[in-house]
Amino acid sequence: MTTHGISSDVSLAVNILSSGGIIGMPTETVYGLAACALDENAVQRVFDTKGRPHNHPLIVHLSPSMDFRKWGVFSADAEALATSFWPGPLTLLVPRTSIVPDWVTGGRDTVAIRVPSHPLAQELLTRTNTGVVAPSANKFGRVSPTSARHVLQDLGDEVDLILDGGECEVGLESTIVECTDVFQILRPGQISTEDIIRVTGRNPHQTTGPSRAPGMLASHYAPQAQVMIVDSLDDAQRIQREQSTLRSVHLIYFSDVTSYAEHLYDELRTADRNECELVIAVRAPSSGIGIAINDRLSKAAADR
Repeated sequence: MTTHGISSDVSLAVNILSSGGIIGMPTETVYGLAACALDENAVQRVFDTKGRPHNHPLIVHLSPSMDFRKWGVFSADAEALATSFWPGPLTLLVPRTSIVPDWVTGGRDTVAIRVPSHPLAQELLTRTNTGVVAPSANKFGRVSPTSARHVLQDLGDEVDLILDGGECEVGLESTIVECTDVFQILRPGQISTEDIIRVTGRNPHQTTGPSRAPGMLASHYAPQAQVMIVDSLDDAQRIQREQSTLRSVHLIYFSDVTSYAEHLYDELRTADRNECELVIAVRAPSSGIGIAINDRLSKAAADR
């Protein structure tokens, strides 16, 4: 299939997906590497392009006009969360229906489903008229992309098209909530624990059990540089002064958590582009999206 580079042509993107191709797809969270969920060959190509383990489950993205109940079995909690936060940066892990193939779920009995709010993603999904898998459009375990340029840098001509939807508004992956026989947050995001309690009246349990959704591995979102997390800007600046023997040190700090989330991945990519040896990141407040920021930082800093 011909590689088309970066484009804003939605019709071209629809044609490529419908013909079994894979594309870089914008969402409000990060850019995804998209393929039609029911096309086994296309989905396998997503795994191969990312270098992602084939038993690692994928999120099915649906348009707001599609009936999400065709893809999953929704409890009262799941229905309430879908009604309140879709379209938006929330993924629900629910028991799958018979339409969902093993190559999407890694053979599990559950499926992760999301309805993104990005207008170009919605147009693409509506016109494609089927579920679309879209893990982050980067090599597995590395820093997620928040612009079309990031996807091009990571995957180049390994994708058939990169649909340019501008910079991602949220900048971090969606919150994942498991709504099965257990009620847990599997990955923090913009939708907070407080949001979930407000809608369901239930406090999600502490995450337990094996990895069964994207982003649950201990090491993820990692730049080439070593990542060190500190508690204050003063600590970061002190350590930066002390690291005079290193070739380059990159400091990440935003006083506003919304800006921190939006720009975190771009900052990590800047560190790699400048061949920094060390990234010093200041921990965000432990509330709201700050919890998601700290989650991504801890995984970026984990042993690889």
